[in-house]
Amino acid sequence: MNRLIELILVAVELALIVAIIAGFWKVFVKAGKPGWAAIVPIYSLIVLLEVAGKPLWWIILFFIPIANLIAVILVGIAVARKFGKGDGFGIGVALLPFIFYPILGFGDAQYQSDK
Repeated sequence: MNRLIELILVAVELALIVAIIAGFWKVFVKAGKPGWAAIVPIYSLIVLLEVAGKPLWWIILFFIPIANLIAVILVGIAVARKFGKGDGFGIGVALLPFIFYPILGFGDAQYQSDK
């Protein structure tokens, strides 16, 4: 019985990971960036910062405890704004990426580079 629960949890975790990667991929493509960047660990953060319009040095913030939480929220809000969404959606992007990145990527929101 424990083995079955473990398998179910692994399947759910893999499904969430696939949803996040697919959402990132589509968001990157909509923003004119390479979709494959979604599967390269550090490079995906660099591309995400470019999409959000944040400076490259912000990548350091992702490796500092507490500062990384703030950076994730600020980048999520910036990405949401670039796609014409509000701050609440941006917080959703930061806290529930497996739901909100696929919505951005597969939905009808378009990237607005000048915002």
